[in-house]
Amino acid sequence: MVLRSSADLLPRITRKLTPLALLLTIAGSATAAEDKTPDPVLVQAMETELHRAMTELGNTPAAPGKEAPQKPYFVSYSVSDAENVLINAQYGAITNSSDRRSRAADVQVRIGTPALDNTHDTHRTSALTTYPLPLADDRMAIERTLWYATNKGYGKALDALEKVKTEQQVRAKEEDSSADFSSEKPADQILPAATPLTLDRAAWESRLREISAIFRKYPTIYYDMVSLQASHETDTFISSEGAKVQSPNQVARLVIVARTRAADGMDLFRDETFEADSVGNLPLQSEVLAKTEALAKNLDQLREAPITEPYNGPAILSGRAAAVFFHEVLGHRLEGQRQRGDDEGQTFTKLMGKSILPSFLSVEDDPTLATFEGHPLSGHYLFDTEGEPARKVSLVDDGVLKTFLMSRLPIAGFAQSNGHGRAESGKMPTGRQGNLIVSSTKTVSDAELREQLKAEAKKQGKAYGLFFEDISSGFAVTTRRSPQAFQVIPLVVYRVFVDGRPDELVRGVSIVGTPQAALNRILVTGDRPDIFNGICGAESGSIPVSAVAPAMLVSEIETQRQAQGTSRPPIVDPPPLDDAPSVNATPKGGR
Repeated sequence: MVLRSSADLLPRITRKLTPLALLLTIAGSATAAEDKTPDPVLVQAMETELHRAMTELGNTPAAPGKEAPQKPYFVSYSVSDAENVLINAQYGAITNSSDRRSRAADVQVRIGTPALDNTHDTHRTSALTTYPLPLADDRMAIERTLWYATNKGYGKALDALEKVKTEQQVRAKEEDSSADFSSEKPADQILPAATPLTLDRAAWESRLREISAIFRKYPTIYYDMVSLQASHETDTFISSEGAKVQSPNQVARLVIVARTRAADGMDLFRDETFEADSVGNLPLQSEVLAKTEALAKNLDQLREAPITEPYNGPAILSGRAAAVFFHEVLGHRLEGQRQRGDDEGQTFTKLMGKSILPSFLSVEDDPTLATFEGHPLSGHYLFDTEGEPARKVSLVDDGVLKTFLMSRLPIAGFAQSNGHGRAESGKMPTGRQGNLIVSSTKTVSDAELREQLKAEAKKQGKAYGLFFEDISSGFAVTTRRSPQAFQVIPLVVYRVFVDGRPDELVRGVSIVGTPQAALNRILVTGDRPDIFNGICGAESGSIPVSAVAPAMLVSEIETQRQAQGTSRPPIVDPPPLDDAPSVNATPKGGR
């Protein structure tokens, strides 16, 4: 599993739902008028084909000497209908300004029984067929496309079920014999479609040119990208169980990325992301310009910073760093599907009801939150990909493990979904994180946290402790055939000296370790939570997520040197610009 900041996905457009309070208001009016307002054409077409699939598939007479094909016990259609706008600029000039409309359907077909069907074990993806749909509300064209995709999916499901039955006859008894699909109460809520996506493109192109022009003053920054990404999407889900939900999703992101290369060949980058539910709610230009200037100066400083050596000792993780740490080290290992299967490491499967964190820490995942202390959360949604209502889940209470993040794939002791079955279009849903929120009852101020870091370093005989200020990404390994390890990639790291010397900026370090050891070395936390919004990639695709956590002091953290490239910085000076004096770059890649 890989967690990335928004900057890592340029020019990919990601999405976030509108605030929950607004949607609930809309939902109330929609409920009152549901008897008078007919379903949208798309929903009507989906329902027609779903009914035909359930009544006609499997009715073909059996061939001589063979069993008649089985009828599906479950079919669902999930349609994403999106409008996207993407504007990119670099060095004060627009490089791309485009818009796109897309509509695609995920058709899921299950054959057999919920206890054992065509998705069992390694055949989970056999249920899914993805196909583009007509953009216009042409009911006949939509129905014809769904018909074709459903028949294609039915054939895949039949083949997979035969393989499942054969494998069951020859394989050893499974550790977890839970069913393949849970029984859930179907949701029924049709909200109005997302409003058309409109923005003043000329004005935004002017803003992006001004932001990206800042990098013209920095000859050692050899790549920059400023990107406005806006998306309005409507997601519709119906199933043969009677589920019928439709909800709008809207997001706007302004992403700034800059890259450079140190004289020794190490590639370095910084990024800044601003997120809102509409382009009109993104920050003022003055705030964006100030943060962009600070980012460029810091990246210039990183080129000159020394490379830190491998380290094992006390450290402070800032709130953003701690948020990524918990997402990678804990969150992925509490996803339901990781508790069953021959290949899964099952780090916490047998620890239900036992302490896995210090007693002053609690963790929940709450995708119903659109914001946290006024700041938007990327992991917000109203319904998961399986049409289940989003729910707040208490994962760890006072250090004790309480439950897992569940899709409709049951595991031993947990037979139901808790609204966390998530996937991007074209992928089968699995239990995934939404808004992972860490809280603490043992907190101190930032100043006290820093003093405790120095004291802990002195006690351990260290000349300094580390402070991880900003973070880029991370990944976790959860399969049992590999070490149960994680890695987090910081962007800005300082040495905090015990003797009172000024902090020293360093580069080239990544945090590594194993989960149970790392989680139990947390000594105390800060008193102010911080947010990391990003994109998480795993077997069910790349989805928007958020993690919220306070800064934390750990007694021991292990770092290693990052991989270092061998390419030199640009050999020739950058060309002079009319509004920036020519500054000599590093000659021949060295100093």
